[in-house]
Order: sequence, then C-alpha cells, then structure tokens
Amino acid sequence: MVREWNPRTASSAEIASLLDTLNAVLAADLPQDPPWQESSMREYLSEVMPGERRISWVAQEDDAPDGTPGAIVGHVHVLLLGGIGVLEVLVHPAVRRTGLGRELVRVAARRVWDEGFQSIGVEVVGDTPAVAFYESLGFTRDYVETRSVLDLRTVDWPALTEMSAEVGAGYHVEFWPGGPPDELLEAYARAKAEVRDSDDVELRPSSYDPDRLRDSLATLHRRGMKPYIVLALHERTGDVAGLTEVVVPAQHPTRADQYDTIVVHDHRGYGIDRAIKARMLLELRSAEPQLVEVQTWNAQDNESMLKVNAELGYRPDRDWCEYGVDVAELVHRLDSHR
Repeated sequence: MVREWNPRTASSAEIASLLDTLNAVLAADLPQDPPWQESSMREYLSEVMPGERRISWVAQEDDAPDGTPGAIVGHVHVLLLGGIGVLEVLVHPAVRRTGLGRELVRVAARRVWDEGFQSIGVEVVGDTPAVAFYESLGFTRDYVETRSVLDLRTVDWPALTEMSAEVGAGYHVEFWPGGPPDELLEAYARAKAEVRDSDDVELRPSSYDPDRLRDSLATLHRRGMKPYIVLALHERTGDVAGLTEVVVPAQHPTRADQYDTIVVHDHRGYGIDRAIKARMLLELRSAEPQLVEVQTWNAQDNESMLKVNAELGYRPDRDWCEYGVDVAELVHRLDSHR
C-alpha cells in the first residue's frame, strides 16, 4: 500500500521502520557508507527552507494478524523548489523488481505535474541499480561529479598543520563553528554569488544573499546538521576571499559532508583553497572527535580542487550524477504501463 505520509506526525515506529529500509539500501548499494542513526531523523525528513515544500509517500506492508503495523519497505519524497521537483526514492532490496519503485515514482511525478512543475531531477549514485532504473524511465544524465572520501585515520596531521599556515601575506583565516557571525554574512554571500553562474549542480542549490544564507544555516540546525565554516579574509578590505563549509549530520556523525569551497577570482593564486580546507580538518579533529571520514563532491573538470583534495588525502570513490526528465513525458510513460 502506497500512501501519502507526513514525517512530522508519523509515529516513532514508522520513523524507525523507514530508517531500517534506508540502512538496508545503503548496505546493498553503498556498503562502505556508515549506517544512519535515528537522531534527528524526523527533523531531517520534515524541515525545509522557507519557500520550499517536501511531499512524501511510503509503501507499507500489510499489518500482522496481531495488529502489529507492517514495515515500511519503500519511500519517496519530492522537494519542490524553484522550477523543479527533486526526487528521492528508497526501495528495500527485498522487494526490488516488483514494480514498487515505478509506482512510487509515478505517484510523486503525478503530484509534481499537478503542482504545475515542468521537470523532475534526481541524484543517482554511479554503479548502483538506480542508474538502470531511472534510465529505463526516460531520465537522462545531465551532469556528473566525483565523490571523494578522506579517511581521517590516515591523515598526516603535522603536514596538514603546515598546509593550513601556507596562505599568502595579507590574508588571515578564521574558524566559525555553527556559521559565520551576522556581520560577515553580506561579505560571505558576495563570495558565494561570484561563482553562481558557473555552478552546474541544480539539485543542491546554494544561497547567495544574506537573508537566504541566514535561513539556510537555521534550517541546517533544525535538521540536526551542524555547519562549520572556515573563512579567508582579505585584511586590507575585509572581504571574504575564500570559504569552505563542512556539515556534520546527527544522522551519520562519523562521516561529515563537504559543502561549498570557493576562492574569489581576484584572490586566487595565494594558497587559500588548500589552507582553508586544511584548517577545517584540523578544527574538526578537535570539535568532532567521533569523525572518521569526510566526503566531498567535485566537478570532474575542476582540476585545481581535485589536486588540492588529493594533497589532503582524499581518494576518489564513485560517480555522483544528476538525471532529469520532462514531467509530462514521465507521467505519460508511467500511466501507459500500469
């Protein structure tokens, strides 16, 4: 049975059952990834940025004869933002190839169409069954980046300390756990806005104005995801010359997620990118002692950042792809095969 589902009002048993399915999917498709924990899982599934909406459905087995609720074996949600619906589907490995995944996509696509959106996007992890699944539904690959993972147990910490100090004269580096102070948000937003036109990733939008940044940081905290920021400041002007962001989620606290790393064009060539990323790792070692890994995503043609990551010890893991499809075509294809 597929039904619309609200994680805000769902029972704790349903949240736990969904988490079991998520971890079964990870064990089958990404066995090197850490399992997720229940901490702040409800908030992770329900909290969104102002102006965005997330709509969810679950597939649940029939209740047992004694009335025990059936397990949640499938889940789909669609995040409506801008002009696109961003899809995420989970199907327990035990019930794959039964048509459940197609039905979950159909239900979500029909709602996206009814809401007036023209396209659907989805992140697809390379070398997993999701690639063939989405391509069979008519999704086409729009963008590919590489996920790399750093094992903190292998880091040369003395070398990293040296890297963190190798920033050009006229700059200093600051660490801000939880997010930058309000007085730096405008300069922070200007630095992020500079790369807006070159950012090809549509499904993980960044924020380019102070109010939006403030909302983004607040949303992360509500979702149980703690942001850490390192800034390189130009001493003469006070401008943010470079920034790097890492988020430590309560749901998988042993592996952190790298968000944006940006060096403003006029400040490139001074060693800022390597220095701020090295400083971030040093700070995380103290602030989050349970961390074992950090994962990052980079465009495959971003040679300079790939080189910095290699120097820090990151190792390429697998492709991470954006797929997209026209909503009308998808709805027609799925309805005609029912």
